[in-house]
Amino acid sequence: MNADESDARGPEADAGTSEKAEPAAPDATPEAEQGEQTEPAAPAPRRHKLLRRALISAGVLVLVLVVLIGGGIWFVTARYAGNVDRITDVFGGISEDTRPAPATPADDPSGDPVTFLLVGSDTRGHPSSGEDPDGRSDAIMIARLSADRKHAQLISIPRDSWVPIPGHGTSKINAAYSWGGPSLLIQTVEQLTKVRIDHYVAIDFDGIAQVTDALGGVDVTVAETTTNGPYTFTAGVNHITGEQARWYLGQRHRLSGGDFDRVKRQQQYLRAVFQKLFSSDTFHDVGRLDSSLRALTSAVSIDDTLGSTDLFTLAYSMRDLTPADVDFFTAPVLGTGMEGAASVVYLDQTKGQRMWAYLNSDSLAQNAAEFSKEALPDNPR
Repeated sequence: MNADESDARGPEADAGTSEKAEPAAPDATPEAEQGEQTEPAAPAPRRHKLLRRALISAGVLVLVLVVLIGGGIWFVTARYAGNVDRITDVFGGISEDTRPAPATPADDPSGDPVTFLLVGSDTRGHPSSGEDPDGRSDAIMIARLSADRKHAQLISIPRDSWVPIPGHGTSKINAAYSWGGPSLLIQTVEQLTKVRIDHYVAIDFDGIAQVTDALGGVDVTVAETTTNGPYTFTAGVNHITGEQARWYLGQRHRLSGGDFDRVKRQQQYLRAVFQKLFSSDTFHDVGRLDSSLRALTSAVSIDDTLGSTDLFTLAYSMRDLTPADVDFFTAPVLGTGMEGAASVVYLDQTKGQRMWAYLNSDSLAQNAAEFSKEALPDNPR
């Protein structure tokens, strides 16, 4: 169910900067779930410090990867990796002849960048094919880990982008998800960007919101005061809980940028979760760390071509990456318009080709300044 379109009966808010307002016509569908905040424990031993170095974010993917670092791999795999659902045969129906070549780093042709397609939904319940029960994806993102593991990028593609869909003519990009699940969406994104997708991750934003409670809430900075359902998010820093996060992430009406602003909120929220997860408060509190990792591994599903050993190897290779090394962008946009009765987004093909070319040469981090307009602002609406 799209959080933007359903009725909601939100419970009382936890204490925070966000203020309780009179219930209004909602843009989200929350259900209250309370998390516990544990008192800070004594500093962890050296292995937890090493764990902290390894738990570095590259979009939502790292939330899955990091659980395989530190401690006994058997215990960690049994406790955390068992929570991660697998999506079968995502790439099986895609002809290799139609796919782009793997990215080749300009500085090191022997390097091995990794590209994920992340698909977010406000509702869990992904069937084995990885399709959302509502048949539409609420967020579509490309996540790239550079070959040297010193940089990462997360690029959102607006869900209403008007693009060619193999075998279906031209339509909104999230229709590909509806018509053919992850396989057709991968083909559509590869055809659009000429960037090869290595792995597929389905994200449940409701589940990620539960991580917020496990972390004791996160801080987001709001540029303009907005109200959604029972909550008002005031201009400035807001400390939000998982219940409030559902309303914050689900809003697009009454935002001047509409769905563009919702995309920015999704990215901002992920960045806030990453920063809180990697904070010393979390890593010095074993109970909070455990509950956070359990919650976040329950919030994602990964294609079955990436096994636990591969996750461990990839996560360890990212041990020196920091949240500051992760850039967030939206695909370049020309503007919006109408196609029949549908409101659509027209992508900027010229500027987009430059962005995708930089991904293929693994050099987007070095050329990020060209896309300052597409970058995530410090204080989105």
